[in-house]
Amino acid sequence: MKIAVYDCVAGDALTEKYGPTGDHVVRWIAPHLPEAAFVPVHVAGPDAPSAPGAVDGVIISGSEKGVYDVTAWMQPLRDNLQAHRNHGTPLFGICFGHQLMADVFGGRAEKADHVFAAGSRRFDMGGAATPAYVAHQDQVTRIPPGAEVVASAPYCPAAALAYDFPALSVQFHPEYDAQFAEDLLDMFGNELMDAADMEAARSTITGEVSADLYAAEVAAFFRAHLAAGTVRRA
Repeated sequence: MKIAVYDCVAGDALTEKYGPTGDHVVRWIAPHLPEAAFVPVHVAGPDAPSAPGAVDGVIISGSEKGVYDVTAWMQPLRDNLQAHRNHGTPLFGICFGHQLMADVFGGRAEKADHVFAAGSRRFDMGGAATPAYVAHQDQVTRIPPGAEVVASAPYCPAAALAYDFPALSVQFHPEYDAQFAEDLLDMFGNELMDAADMEAARSTITGEVSADLYAAEVAAFFRAHLAAGTVRRA
């Protein structure tokens, strides 16, 4: 199984410290899907998205951009996601990836009226209040046709979506850990929120978030479509 990881971050202080975002995503999911080969593709940089048929699955990372921004790489990525849908490629999106998938597949994502959300928030996942790290103000505001909400929070009703084709996405960041969440606030908090909101966000970083958050679900998602024959075996 060969999975492309689309890195949608141009580069910032966090990537200087932790390495490319695509590699960060791989470090989270690879231990839970050892049979897969992961190929980081820097779509916000010099790399073109992987063609349908060239990979068995695609993961779309977060980004400093919104779906409403105009960049040289955004429209080619939109076209590529639609082509992968048509091909039947399983797709998994994180934060910006979640928003872009919704926007491409008939829903809507936009800047919400709440303050920038950082630190951790609790999400209803199958009836359990599960903490997860977040870093966003944009969110999905209209559910795409055929999609089902599978995680939610009062401030973010469409926190995870499962589609009626091979696609799954989450607003939160399962690849983050506590140190990364702290560093994000240290490096960018003053630009994104006032001092009181920043300290409130910092107070939520308590170590409760599982290092394996949502990894089993994503691994099972890709395995299910491999077993069903919707992706080719490597």
